[in-house]
Amino acid sequence: MSAGLLAPAERAVITALPSGLFIDGAWQPASSGKTFEVCDPSTGEVLTTVADASPEDAVRALDAAAGAQDAWAATPPRARAEILRKAFDIVQERKEDLALLMTLEMGKPLAEARGEVAYGGEFLRWFSEEAVRISGRYGLNPEGTGRMVVSQRPVGPSYLITPWNFPLAMATRKIAPALAAGCTVVVKPAALTPLTTLAMVGILEEAGVPAGVVNVITTSSSRGVTAPLLADPRLKKLSFTGSTEVGQALMKQAADRMLRVSMELGGNAPFVVFEDADLDKAVEGALAAKFRNIGQACTAANRFIVHSSVADEFARRVTERVTAMRIGRGTEDGVTIGPLIDDRAVAASLELVDDAVARGATLTTGGTAIDGPGTFLAPTVLTDVQPGSAILANEIFGPVLAIATFEDEDEGVALANATDYGLVSYVYTEDLARGHRMIDRLETGMMGLNAGVVSNAAAPFGGVKMSGLGREGGLEGIHEYLSTKYTLIPVG
Repeated sequence: MSAGLLAPAERAVITALPSGLFIDGAWQPASSGKTFEVCDPSTGEVLTTVADASPEDAVRALDAAAGAQDAWAATPPRARAEILRKAFDIVQERKEDLALLMTLEMGKPLAEARGEVAYGGEFLRWFSEEAVRISGRYGLNPEGTGRMVVSQRPVGPSYLITPWNFPLAMATRKIAPALAAGCTVVVKPAALTPLTTLAMVGILEEAGVPAGVVNVITTSSSRGVTAPLLADPRLKKLSFTGSTEVGQALMKQAADRMLRVSMELGGNAPFVVFEDADLDKAVEGALAAKFRNIGQACTAANRFIVHSSVADEFARRVTERVTAMRIGRGTEDGVTIGPLIDDRAVAASLELVDDAVARGATLTTGGTAIDGPGTFLAPTVLTDVQPGSAILANEIFGPVLAIATFEDEDEGVALANATDYGLVSYVYTEDLARGHRMIDRLETGMMGLNAGVVSNAAAPFGGVKMSGLGREGGLEGIHEYLSTKYTLIPVG
């Protein structure tokens, strides 16, 4: 379906979008005049074209952010808060258009896109409230010789790189705390899904963000625009969400200038089902943890580690539910599984499935690509996944549920922790004491105890090990954009 064949509501959402770069409060074309295409993954057809920023455009965006930094840092916290709150209100007014836009460019079912609008909007509201609560300390030192003043200052101009899979929430989760803290930003959305970010920046402009405070550069060459920014002494902060491999490369570049960094990277989440689990709850949690966003989430359950005594029944129930899932374009009623983002994603998931089957796993449903148009993969369940299978070590990022078994608690914990990643884990047990032990024993930054979805704007989001550094959301999120200053005032 090309832009000319879009339904009227879809065409209206696309045509209302700005297509340029947003630099210093103005929409403008790329300096080279180049553009790139944004496609609908459910049809493969072009939705629209957007400006393709060059390294020179990126530097101009940083020029604007640096120029606006002092004035924005001096803006009263309440004024910053009111702008974020107004942006939240506008997002609520336009939630249907934003949800439809996300479905068109990313493919997720419309019901899930509406959920992302609600979730993403909450970061605007949450950090509007946190903007006025930035605090410090004042007190006598232990020796009694001076007063200690500990204050928080905005880090400064920040470069925010967002991924394609949650184009609204990942933008607001970074932009909102930066603005609340008093930092100006340059935002680079993913080339696969830049449209929602353009719409969001337009909302921020409408809400009253001053020129230069928020700048957005869309580009087909992430590396080309990023390198000069990381080398520029005016940049003070880098926040990145994406693969661990890219995050490592960015950290190496950031180290040359000792940039503050936040890294939300890959995951390999274990979903542990103990023998005493409520299987009804576990199955519902598994479907949410695995198939939300078509499995394309760093928080998606990757390895289902199920006690051998309940593994067959768990597999039977999830297979029955997965087989009944409706596949199609996300705008269609009743669709629960949309397309993967591109053909490379389909191929990568199938490669993991084929490897697991070759090593002895049983395919109970799915396991095939669906003929186009679009890049669809049938939702898949694998049982008896054997040790050494690539699917147990690699992030799947697709609608594939892989089940392995264990015999006792120690083995289950060992299997769950047998990964370089540590973003999130899921545990199902009716034993409260065991649940508390899992909080202590599982090596992840987040955990769902009898819960298949953990993300919340009021909670700190982030991982350990190769899953990244820093936290987004919660009380902790704003501190990623603040630096601590200590001052001693002698007594007498």
